[in-house]
Amino acid sequence: MVKEKKTGFQYAAFLIALGIVYGDIGTSPLYTMNAIIAGNAHTADLKALVIGSISLVFWTLMLITTVKYVLIALRADNHGEGGIFSLYSKVRTSRLKWLILPAMIGGAALLADGALTPAVTVTSAVEGLAGQRFGDLVFPTGVDFVVPVVLIILLVVFALQRKGTTKIGKLFGPLMLIWFSFIGFFGLLQVIQYPEILKALSPVYALEILFSPDNQLGLLILGNVFLATTGAEALYSDMGHVGKKNIYFSWPFVYTMLVLNYMGQGAWVVLHQASGTNLNLFFDILPNNWRLVGVVLSTIAAVIASQALITGAFTLVSEAISLKMMPRLRIAYPNAFRGQMYISFVNWLLFLAGCAVVLLFQTSHNMESAYGLAITVTMLMTTLLLFEFIRSKTKLVYAVLFAVVFASIESLFLFASLTKFIHGGYFTVILMLAILSVMVFWYYGNKRREALSFNNDYLSLKDYRRQLMQLSTDPEEPLMANNLVYIVNVHDDYRIKKSVIYSLLGARPKRAKLYWFVTIKESINPYEKSYSVDFMGSTNMVRVVLNLGFKVDPQVEYYIRQIAKSLMKQGYLEPQKVRYGLDKNRAIGDFKYVLTNNYYTDLKTVSQISSWDRFLIGGRIWLQSHSVHLRYFYRLRRSDTIEEVVPLFIEINQE
Repeated sequence: MVKEKKTGFQYAAFLIALGIVYGDIGTSPLYTMNAIIAGNAHTADLKALVIGSISLVFWTLMLITTVKYVLIALRADNHGEGGIFSLYSKVRTSRLKWLILPAMIGGAALLADGALTPAVTVTSAVEGLAGQRFGDLVFPTGVDFVVPVVLIILLVVFALQRKGTTKIGKLFGPLMLIWFSFIGFFGLLQVIQYPEILKALSPVYALEILFSPDNQLGLLILGNVFLATTGAEALYSDMGHVGKKNIYFSWPFVYTMLVLNYMGQGAWVVLHQASGTNLNLFFDILPNNWRLVGVVLSTIAAVIASQALITGAFTLVSEAISLKMMPRLRIAYPNAFRGQMYISFVNWLLFLAGCAVVLLFQTSHNMESAYGLAITVTMLMTTLLLFEFIRSKTKLVYAVLFAVVFASIESLFLFASLTKFIHGGYFTVILMLAILSVMVFWYYGNKRREALSFNNDYLSLKDYRRQLMQLSTDPEEPLMANNLVYIVNVHDDYRIKKSVIYSLLGARPKRAKLYWFVTIKESINPYEKSYSVDFMGSTNMVRVVLNLGFKVDPQVEYYIRQIAKSLMKQGYLEPQKVRYGLDKNRAIGDFKYVLTNNYYTDLKTVSQISSWDRFLIGGRIWLQSHSVHLRYFYRLRRSDTIEEVVPLFIEINQE
């Protein structure tokens, strides 16, 4: 009985993995072989080209997806989470501060290239319907039919995101099982008709075709072959949704079905001596009476692939916000599913980018020319971070061997993909640089601001304990709140911004029974909710450090109230008697939150700041003024809050 339950659980987990992590790589047969054959439309020996190309696809999937990501990268999980930012969180140390750069570059490239995924997959699927005859019904051909249908599908997919995908997500697994079985079965039928295609399993043919005159593109053919493995990085990023064991369990099935379909397409090309740029090989291998089924299934698979990308983008951006690489954005949690989130700004930005791709390139063939360039950059950056991970776990020689092998392979793919720049790759490169510039301004602008102001603009909170204790009991000052909460970074040596001390003890002192100083730190564990408390040797000052993972809803008011109740229950804090109100028996009084915003100081008047620092800090402040307010980000919208505006630098010592 126990064995049956375990088996049933394994199959359920298998289906979940199919529906979540394989959407991108699972739809690559829709366009990969088209791009390879179109790039060698006038080859003399089609058979040699096909066998060699499929051999390249097989061994690319083997080396990049299977060895690097499934067997190695999945071991570098961060409390079950994967992806380049989770990997960076795991390997970063004070000695390796420079690793922030490859993490930023890789994350920006992954987000940028992801803008093409929904467009290229949905367009490839819908193109299978164009011109098809089903009885008396003949579907139109050309972009006038395909483009509007694709845009409508994209609109529906992105519009549904805000409601969450828990219910419909339960269907993704069975649907993707049908999809992979479908593509594997019809690929196998073609392989049976031309079993010689199995020669592609030998790496000899992969190496030969790279330098063969039958391959008119030479090494540049790798730019099209790479399309078969673009979903490998997404597979690693989505690990947290299904667990590494389920990927280990499901990948052999997915890999087999993908290879069968690629071989089936290749067999069909050889048997029909088909070449040119107008091929749609995925649908060409299907019998006429199965093409409508193929279109429906491919469209569903494309939607699921888009869904996986969108969910992954939300996770990626949330990680970047937690790591202070990107500005604060409004994050919603549509339902109770663990870790599921929705970021409206990211959702609609991806939608607009996808629509721009569809309107700009219009056909999947044109999109293929632009697809995959940026993701090679992400893979190289992941290799660099994995080198540090492997070096920390085993001997240096193994880390060096890993880095040399995979950096060499991925550098070849990057070189081959550079030709895509003028054919549309510029779109993702521009988008990547735009995202990267936001990260640079936000992260380094803040770092430079803190470095320049730390010695002049910070004071020790402990030096003001006596004044705050006297203020709490001073009857001549009006009571502002029972609990006055500052969300502010208190350093380990109790240094705090001078503006906070000025706010507390300035022209109008703020009297409260308890002063709370709340520091929010990003946790390595994505799901962690923990805290530490320090009374700093006082009876009315509480320093709280909240450790929150990026997948935790930052409900600061709720957490502080729970901490206060716990401290009172344990006797660390005295109960706060309430004389009036609906519930006079409650043991804790009111809370008032003070939020401080920097306003832009004219940095040109500060001689100690270089032009580069002015540029970075100015950009950081501009982004801050356009990001989500702390009141919304920390779920304080319904709380009693005060917003105070303070100068960026209160005082700079002049020599």
